[in-house]
Amino acid sequence: MDQPAVRRARVAVAVVFALHGAVQGSFATRIPWVQERLDLSSGQLGLALMMPALGASLSMPLAGRIVYRYGGRAAVRGLLALWCACLALPAAAPGLLWLGGALLLFGATAGMADVAMNAQGVEVEQRLGRSIMSGLHGMWSAGALVGSGFGVLAAHSGIDARLHLGVMAALLVAGGLLVGGNLLDVRPAPDEEAPPRFARPPRAALAIGLVGFCAIFAEGASSDWCAVYLRDVTGASAGLAAACFSGFAFTMAGARMLGDAVVRRLGPVRAVRLSGAIATAGGLLVVVARTPAVAIPGFALLGVGIAVVIPLAFAAAGKSGPNPSQAIAGVATVTYTSGLVAPAAIGALAQATSLTVSFAVVTALVAALMVSAGALRAAAVTVTGSAAAGTTVPAPAPATRD
Repeated sequence: MDQPAVRRARVAVAVVFALHGAVQGSFATRIPWVQERLDLSSGQLGLALMMPALGASLSMPLAGRIVYRYGGRAAVRGLLALWCACLALPAAAPGLLWLGGALLLFGATAGMADVAMNAQGVEVEQRLGRSIMSGLHGMWSAGALVGSGFGVLAAHSGIDARLHLGVMAALLVAGGLLVGGNLLDVRPAPDEEAPPRFARPPRAALAIGLVGFCAIFAEGASSDWCAVYLRDVTGASAGLAAACFSGFAFTMAGARMLGDAVVRRLGPVRAVRLSGAIATAGGLLVVVARTPAVAIPGFALLGVGIAVVIPLAFAAAGKSGPNPSQAIAGVATVTYTSGLVAPAAIGALAQATSLTVSFAVVTALVAALMVSAGALRAAAVTVTGSAAAGTTVPAPAPATRD
């Protein structure tokens, strides 16, 4: 395949990652609006916020088969369009049950789109002959930052979230369909078997998966609850509370952009230990914060601390046994369980005690990274795994080149 086409695909897949992140960033800033409109308690909101992770975990095994059947380009375009369109659903929900259903579908489309775009990113990386995945992770975070920026403006201006998210959904769908034409049309070989629906994690991958579990728990808790924390614990305004997610996304984006250089210098184990120390410092700031001026930097440090952990965990998994795909899929299963339970666990703890106690638990988990980082020692890896913004799975089996 000619290099100009590959370079166009490189730009296109970077935009796809950014659009995927923009959906998450847009939604995260309006969670307080949804909670207030539906008069939800912390426990009810936590239960609802568990639904996206549940939907993704149920749907992700289907994505590989969709890519296998329809090809990489069509799969990414179609699944990304569905994910973007679903952005409009949560704000329109008239009650808790409807919100749960909307978020279940929201997560299902998010997970399938994530699988397809990761597969596309890996294929482009292979054809270019150099690592691009860390930069793609950064583009996801940058997209989340831009989406959250518009959300901050909308919240500060008092714009109804149904209007805000509906307009954003339409714009993001159009953007995805527009750039999708430059993606690679990856097709399976004629004799290639369909990918398996489930890969049991090898024993060697479980310890690595626990490292990812801690990071994903902290990411899910921070992204879903930071705006609520700012509003309820520190008394921040709606606009300032929404800005907290922007700070979190901004620091994650910056850390991912610089992640390759840091890991090359320190190695994966020391990089994760440093990440754990930074995240712990951020968590402690959040726990003691009683003003937005202390809480916002705390969430920003949490973003820096967990940014490179998941890519390193998946890269290490690929080196941990004789079957890299099975090991990576196993680690994905373990880590995604964390994303499934984090929102509900934070809400349940907040209901029984307080949000401050909930984030004390988050702080303890990220502190555990400094001890558990040794699990990555078995594999000398760099940040080249196929991970993206909190939901990563292995790419489908090798495909033919057009």
